[in-house]
Amino acid sequence: MLFVAVAAASDDVAAASARTAKVARLAALLRELSPAEAAVAVSWLSGALTQRQIGVGWASLRGELPSPAVGATLTIEAVEDTFTRIGAVTGAGSQRERRQLLDGLFAAATDREQAFLRRLLGGELRQGALLGVMADAVARAAEVPPADVRRAAMLRGDLPAVAAAALAGGRSALADFKLEVGRPIGPMLAQTAESTQEALARLGGEAGVEWKLDGARLQIHRSGSDVGLFTRTLDDVTARLPEIVDYVSGLPARDFVADGEAIALTKGGRPLPFQVTASRVGSRDPAAGQARTPLTLFLFDALHVDGVDLLDEPTAERHRILSDVVPAANRPDRIVTANPDEASQFLSTTLDRGHEGVMVKSLTAPYEAGRRGSGWLKVKPVHTLDLVVLAVEWGSGRRRGWLSNIHLGARDPVTGGFVMLGKTFKGMTDEMLAWQTERFLQLASGPTDGWVVPLRPEQVVEIAFDGVQRSSRYPGGLALRFARVLRYRDDKRPEEADTIDAVRAFSAQ
Repeated sequence: MLFVAVAAASDDVAAASARTAKVARLAALLRELSPAEAAVAVSWLSGALTQRQIGVGWASLRGELPSPAVGATLTIEAVEDTFTRIGAVTGAGSQRERRQLLDGLFAAATDREQAFLRRLLGGELRQGALLGVMADAVARAAEVPPADVRRAAMLRGDLPAVAAAALAGGRSALADFKLEVGRPIGPMLAQTAESTQEALARLGGEAGVEWKLDGARLQIHRSGSDVGLFTRTLDDVTARLPEIVDYVSGLPARDFVADGEAIALTKGGRPLPFQVTASRVGSRDPAAGQARTPLTLFLFDALHVDGVDLLDEPTAERHRILSDVVPAANRPDRIVTANPDEASQFLSTTLDRGHEGVMVKSLTAPYEAGRRGSGWLKVKPVHTLDLVVLAVEWGSGRRRGWLSNIHLGARDPVTGGFVMLGKTFKGMTDEMLAWQTERFLQLASGPTDGWVVPLRPEQVVEIAFDGVQRSSRYPGGLALRFARVLRYRDDKRPEEADTIDAVRAFSAQ
């Protein structure tokens, strides 16, 4: 199939405002493609390369590129092959060779195809074809239930591969996707509750209430002597955390998949700031990192134990099995209660221990991997939202020379874009200002010599705020009161940011 078909579909999806129209257009394209072509197209239209990184980004596209071709001749296969070849270039002269391959690709591309390539390679392909929309499009094209596609994608962690299977083999092919030890799946996420009383009421009474740890989310896989550690974004960090590997290797289960958090603690057992844990997980010197900042693993859910998948089992049963494998010292403190006063007291005790809040979990809910399930509710003492930085302003006074005031956006689930909610420069230390100046210059999507620097919407930031108020200054009609930066969330993708609907829910309280 010609590559221009993908570029045309991208333009159509970007122009469509309704989710149903986006799904229909994407499904129409997928029906025309072979399963192998569909897998590639799903990845591209979701804004990602199948190779993930090939050494080409926005900066590589700033220079002069060849004039567009008159007629469309490029195929999907040819473009994919070129991306693979570019990514494989290494050694002396690699930059020149990579540029030659890129120029050759652009010379063969029409104007429409070049525009698509620029957005794809520059990380700016934001036409609303996020994974939820794309999963529904795959389901429609393959004529299978959307729930089957979502579950298969959750278990495989790879929607393009699921798309190829669905288009080639239908529903029976999707049934072949199982939880595999060693292959990470998307973690279950939590919704927010204002209080433990509200959380218990929403869950219908008795529930589990446990520490909410401010550490690094880890998914643990063990098969015999092989151990794999995966982050929230499914990155493999096994080699970076030898003490966690050693601990998991000693657990009394041969095959094991569990969910938990690794966290840096003081000698007294209190949590160190999140940045300490994050720095350790990101360190490329495991021996020095372990000596300087050892991490402790807490496991709070079991997904698979010795050949038995537990995803569909209720929380109470999963926790019972977890307790048979993991000692209490490496599980978050937990109570089971229907009493609001008891839950509130547990929250107070948890906060006194230095943790950021509690998780309130339905005893009957399954593990909803890759979803923000209604069975998990997080309760923290301050309002927080995970938003995306849309632009940033150069500072003045003592902040001159630093990028300071950030523009905040909530995700719009209908369009796939972002809705601006206001700005803030509060909560930023000098260290944070230096970091974000370097980071945002890399994400700049326009001139950096003006007062406001527009950014590719990729960086997630956790914002604390006192409330939401109506405002005619911003497109969403809302603004955050006393917004301040808590931390930058490199462990979250922009499609995981909070939605404008979540912000509106705060305004209705």
